[in-house]
Amino acid sequence: MKTFAYSKSIVAAVLLSLASTGCKDLLEEEVVSQVGADYITTPAGFEAGVRAVYSSLRDFYGRENGMNLTVFGTDTYTFGSDGTYKYMNQYTTQLDSRTQPIIDVWNAFYVGINTANAVIDQAPNVTGLDEAVKKRRVAEVKVLRAHHYFVLVQQYGDVPLVLNQSITANKEATRTPAKDVYAAIVQDLESALPDLTATTPEYGRVTKGACEHLLARVYLTKATSVAAASDDYTKAATYAQNVIKNYSYRLLPDYASVFQQGAGEINEEVIFATQYTSDPTTNGVGNETHLYYVMEYDVQAGMKRDVTIGRPFRRFRPTTYMLETVFKDRVNDSRYQKSYRTVYYCNNPGTFTNLFDTSKPSVTFKLGDTAIYLPGYEMPLAQRAKKPYQVMVPSLYRPNLFPTLTKFLDPLRPDLQYQPGSRDFLMFRLAETHLIAAEALLKSGKAADALPFINAVRRRAAFPGKETAMQITANQLTMEFIMEERERELQGEMFRWFDLKRWGLLVERVKLYNPDAAANIRAGKHELRPIPQDQIDRTAGGVAAFPQNPGY
Repeated sequence: MKTFAYSKSIVAAVLLSLASTGCKDLLEEEVVSQVGADYITTPAGFEAGVRAVYSSLRDFYGRENGMNLTVFGTDTYTFGSDGTYKYMNQYTTQLDSRTQPIIDVWNAFYVGINTANAVIDQAPNVTGLDEAVKKRRVAEVKVLRAHHYFVLVQQYGDVPLVLNQSITANKEATRTPAKDVYAAIVQDLESALPDLTATTPEYGRVTKGACEHLLARVYLTKATSVAAASDDYTKAATYAQNVIKNYSYRLLPDYASVFQQGAGEINEEVIFATQYTSDPTTNGVGNETHLYYVMEYDVQAGMKRDVTIGRPFRRFRPTTYMLETVFKDRVNDSRYQKSYRTVYYCNNPGTFTNLFDTSKPSVTFKLGDTAIYLPGYEMPLAQRAKKPYQVMVPSLYRPNLFPTLTKFLDPLRPDLQYQPGSRDFLMFRLAETHLIAAEALLKSGKAADALPFINAVRRRAAFPGKETAMQITANQLTMEFIMEERERELQGEMFRWFDLKRWGLLVERVKLYNPDAAANIRAGKHELRPIPQDQIDRTAGGVAAFPQNPGY
């Protein structure tokens, strides 16, 4: 059961309380509200403000906007047959300062940041709340503020660094150098760490382990940024090892169980998650990730839409590189089988001639028969013809037909059309911590020390009896291996664009492995997103005061 709930209504109430003293000169309207400007200094208002900061995570995780900015336009995922924002994958000239997901994430995170600033600034004025609790809440909010700036600086480069509450409309803004933004991120996280606890009675709050995990991720990224320091990899490795060794987290024995919906979402591998719920009054638009990775199975012979199999928005389709190189080993490694659907069972009996598999003229199914099988290799035509079902070989993959990623599916939705998913989005989990430690140690020249961390992840991923075969040796541990291992473990979890950028390989690998994007992606441009045009327009001095990123 989710124990720490937050909702958009909390955000609205808190922002209204913050804005009610600041807009008189601009809006000649009488705002009638029972929420006063001093609400945030009460215990209830302060706690509501903290929850409002948490709720801003829902504008990124579990949403198409966040997926568009992190999954699209990489070497491992391209576009499916449906969706408005295919050009974000293609890097066409339509990807510009008016692109809505780019605007929405910018605005949502700055709303979250301003709410965090209000909580931090107003904390000394809060009375009637235990001081230890107050310090812990401020620490939680600092971690969330650092997270938001971390996403923004990676996506947009130099961004405004605002660390105090804004209570009046202000048209003055400047782009703070990324180096200074990283310094503020680290300062927030390291200053928060002493006031956080290892566990929390309310599942879902930031803990000491979550803070250390984010510090490890920040230092790993910072090491290849304009803010790089000589000890970044050492610090990344140290914080990652702290998380692995000093807390009660553990890798679950079965990879698939990490993504089990319901009670399974709260498990010993999860360090921090964006929370969703089945309660429609607090769930907002919900976690919509279940929609985006599903192929168009529901119009195929013997099939109709089913809650368990998913609603097929078919936004994101794995590339050939992902399927044939990243997941080349399907004998020892269970993660392909546990990540992608390979069989569809008939839920719409009858005889059908509308086939994509033309090795046979028709198929006839009873309820529960195999209707579609994806062998993952090019089964010969003659062999396919003998099968009583359709065989979808790789040469038949297309924008509407492709292997479906299953880790985000939401079979607990109440009906076929329902979109607001209830599963949590797992932001930090221990397998990633192991991979951070391995990469940081390798980059520090300590391959032997890195090996146990990556082998722990690989042993867990092995089919029973294949654990030894899954382990690698020190001379096999290269950056190329880590690049593939991260995607085997973390595919779809909103890492790949960030990873390719920090490795300095975004353009190179997209050109190599994403044919839909290869022609248009440009070095010196697409490593950053455009600054939203409305941010430039609402800044005094316009583009002269708030310049656009190169190439846009």
